[in-house]
Amino acid sequence: MSVRGKWRVVETPDYDMAGSGSYILFTNEGGEFALDCLTGAIHGRCEGDAFEFRWEGNNEMEPASGDGWAELQEDGSLEGEICLVNGDDIPFIARRSGTSSTAC
Repeated sequence: MSVRGKWRVVETPDYDMAGSGSYILFTNEGGEFALDCLTGAIHGRCEGDAFEFRWEGNNEMEPASGDGWAELQEDGSLEGEICLVNGDDIPFIARRSGTSSTAC
């Protein structure tokens, strides 16, 4: 199974960033994410059930960047972390969205 597709972020342990619009999208060539006021474009090639990536975007409308990872779990959930350069490491748990047909 692949991590490609759209995932609804359901939990960000120790952070309050898993609102109704929080998601992460992985495509063949990268993707994008939104966690509250942290948004970014994901760079990297998405293959298999785990993915390490770099990203660039905004944190509260200020330029931000970093790296991250995501790994498919046995229960079908996705666990990972979005890390900001010189900032926080934000863990997340996500469930596959019912509208993931936009990803290849």
